[in-house]
Amino acid sequence: MRIAVVHSFYATGQPSGENEAVRDQMRALRAAGHDVELFAAYTDELARERFYPLRAALRVATGWGVSPLARLRAYAPDVVHVHNLFPNFGRSWVREWDGPLVTTLHNYRPLCAGATLYREGAECTRCPDGERWAGLRHGCYRDSRAATLPLAWAGRHGAAADPLLARADRLVTLSRLSRCTYLRAGLDTERLVLVPNFVDAPQDELPSDDTGRWLVAARLSAEKGVLELLRQWPAGQPLDVVGDGELLAACRNAAPSSVRFLGRLDRAELRRRMPSWRGLVFPSRWYEGAPCVEVEALAAGLPIVAFAGSSVAESVRERGTGVVTQWDQPLDAVLAEATARFPSMRAHCRQVYAEHFTERVWTARMAGLYAELIQRGP
Repeated sequence: MRIAVVHSFYATGQPSGENEAVRDQMRALRAAGHDVELFAAYTDELARERFYPLRAALRVATGWGVSPLARLRAYAPDVVHVHNLFPNFGRSWVREWDGPLVTTLHNYRPLCAGATLYREGAECTRCPDGERWAGLRHGCYRDSRAATLPLAWAGRHGAAADPLLARADRLVTLSRLSRCTYLRAGLDTERLVLVPNFVDAPQDELPSDDTGRWLVAARLSAEKGVLELLRQWPAGQPLDVVGDGELLAACRNAAPSSVRFLGRLDRAELRRRMPSWRGLVFPSRWYEGAPCVEVEALAAGLPIVAFAGSSVAESVRERGTGVVTQWDQPLDAVLAEATARFPSMRAHCRQVYAEHFTERVWTARMAGLYAELIQRGP
């Protein structure tokens, strides 16, 4: 198959799992024998241009702007797969594409200016629930009403009116929670399909040593919940924090002496070390899309302590890959239960990874989806 991938890459100053997922998926499709062409826009390059913020704001607000349509027609793909158009591509061009078109819903941007459905420490669905200008009042994108205005204007009629979401033949969601959220927002059930992300299988034999230390691997920002976790982390429990962000100083101040801050680790190093931790603690306070760290933990045989409310918590509960807790539950008791149960769960976590989250499984699902649309025709 000839597959065109359209993606606006986020700036490298803000690490993006979405950027990494797009690269991984293109590599997987090529390895499976498909002809894959990338149609990209790079924020790092475009941001150096004069008046870039103004032009990007107008693109987002109106949907008109940079279009890959001419290049797509020259390439003549069997299917177009759009991952992200924000903020460097226009959206109106999708109406003129008459071939099969798929888009992946990596986050909640069509429903929420901040893309997280999170505000001031809690879940927030006021915009998709009908209060369309709530995000503008609160400046939910970059804490700025001016920056939020283009997004609020573009989304004023709801997600179902978004040109890309209205045009796409299939809308790929990454978790059950994401699929349910977009269903509630008015999208068609027959077009929403669940295809979780994958990560590469471990290359070497995994060590089984348990050093007794817990792991948190996350950006240190409000929606990730790391600061709240550290404020109630039991002083006697060893914990390693992998990641960086604007709350690093606050996290250090809140952490007991049993917590170590390891900074950022590249993906290969984190995965190499994962089997040596006792378990992954996932304290995120927003829905999440499908964070790679969950799948990386399962591939390493690492069970998960997840706080209720995120897609990871739902996955852990559904597949039996750890324990799910609430913020008002004493962590000492939760960690004691996990310590007793997790050693026997490691093999099960690896099995769940092998059945649901490998490159082979993802490629087969996506190839089947593309083939179905191609066979159906325009």
